[in-house]
Amino acid sequence: MESFIKPEQTWILWAVLTGLAALSIYLEERYKWATKVTSSIIALSGALILSNLRIIPTESPVYDTVWGYIIPLAIPMLLFNCNMKKIWKNSGRLLGIFIIGAVGTVLGALIGYFALHKYVPDLGYVATIMTGSYIGGGVNFVALSDAFNAPSEIIASATVADNLIMALYFFVLLAIPSMPFFRKHFSHPLVDEIEGSKMTASLSQSQDTNSSKATEITLKDISLVIASSFIIVAISKECADLFSRIIPTGNVFLNILNSLFGNMYLILTTLTMLLATFKSEFFSSLRGAQEIGMFFMAIFMAVIGVPASISQIIFKAPLLLIFCGIVVAINMLVIFIGAKIFKFNLEEAIIASNANIGGPATAPAMASAKGWTPLVGPSVLVAVFGYIIGNYFGIIVGNILL
Repeated sequence: MESFIKPEQTWILWAVLTGLAALSIYLEERYKWATKVTSSIIALSGALILSNLRIIPTESPVYDTVWGYIIPLAIPMLLFNCNMKKIWKNSGRLLGIFIIGAVGTVLGALIGYFALHKYVPDLGYVATIMTGSYIGGGVNFVALSDAFNAPSEIIASATVADNLIMALYFFVLLAIPSMPFFRKHFSHPLVDEIEGSKMTASLSQSQDTNSSKATEITLKDISLVIASSFIIVAISKECADLFSRIIPTGNVFLNILNSLFGNMYLILTTLTMLLATFKSEFFSSLRGAQEIGMFFMAIFMAVIGVPASISQIIFKAPLLLIFCGIVVAINMLVIFIGAKIFKFNLEEAIIASNANIGGPATAPAMASAKGWTPLVGPSVLVAVFGYIIGNYFGIIVGNILL
C-alpha cells in the first residue's frame, strides 16, 4: 500500500522530519508532561504513527541521508566538549558492562531459538545473524548472512521484525530513567546532575531576566561549528576508506584491523576527541554545538520510528518479532542484573545496552538526547568494538545451532 507522501517527495519529507524534531523539542521545554516523556520519545512516536497511518513512506532516500550525513555531522558537535583525559575512566567502565550485554545477547538468541524453533523454519539462521547484529550492527548482519548462506526470504522477514522491535526497544530505553523502580534500585548521577542543573537554571532565570545573554550564540559560533564538523567528517571518511583499501583481509588478525580502522565512526570519534582534548580551548569555546547536534539527533530519533511497519509484522513475521523481542529483553535483563551486581550506574547500563542492540549511531544519539555528555564518546567506542566481536559471537552461535 502506497503512502500519502511519496518517497521521492524529498522536501515534504524533510519538512515532516524537521517539524517533528522541532515540535518534540518545543513540547519538552514547554510542558512538564513532555519533559518526563522526553523529546526523543515524542519524535520517535510521531514518526511511528505517521508511517503506520501511511501518511509517510517507510523507505526513502531522505532517511538514508539522515543516516549517511546528519548523524556523522552531529557526532563531532556533541563531542567538542569531550576531553579524553576526563572520560577515559568512564570508557573503561562502559566496556565492561557492554561485554556483559554481549553475553546477554548470546543467551537471548539461544533461549529464543529453543523456545520457537519448532514453529519457525530456519530460525537458526535468524539466531546467528541477530546475535552478530545485536552485539555489533548492520555490518555483522550482512557478514553473517553471507557466511552461513542464509535464505533471502528469512533475511527479509528478520529485517522487518528487527525494524519494529528496535523502535519499541528505544521507546522503553528512553523511558527507563523516569521509572521509579529503576531510580530506586540503581544510582543515576547523570540524571541527578541534569535535573539539578535544570532547577538551578530555572531559579537563576527567574531571578535574572538577562541571564540568557550569557549563552547567546553568534553567527561566528554557528559557522565554526558546522564547518568544523564537515571538515572532521570529511577527513574521517577519507581515512577510513584509505585504511579499508590498504589493509588486507587475508587472515583473522588482518580482518580485525580492516574492520577497526576501516570504520568511519571509530575514526570520527577518535579524531574529534583528540581535537577536543588537545585543542580544548578552541572547541570548548564554540557555542551552539550541543544545540545543533541535539536538533540533528531529534531528526534521527524520528527516522528510527519510520521503518517499523506494524502491518508487515502482523502478516509476515509475527513469530520473528517475538524472537527478536526475547533476544532484546534478555540482553536488557542481563545488563541490568550485571549493573546491579558490579555497581554500574543506570545511565551506563542503558547506553551499553543501546550500544549492543543499536550500534555506534544510536548509542551516542541516545546519550546526547538524554544530556549524558560524558557517555557520548565512550558509547561510540564500545559500539564499534561490538563490530569486531559480533562476528565471533555470531559464528559460535551459528556453529551450535546450524
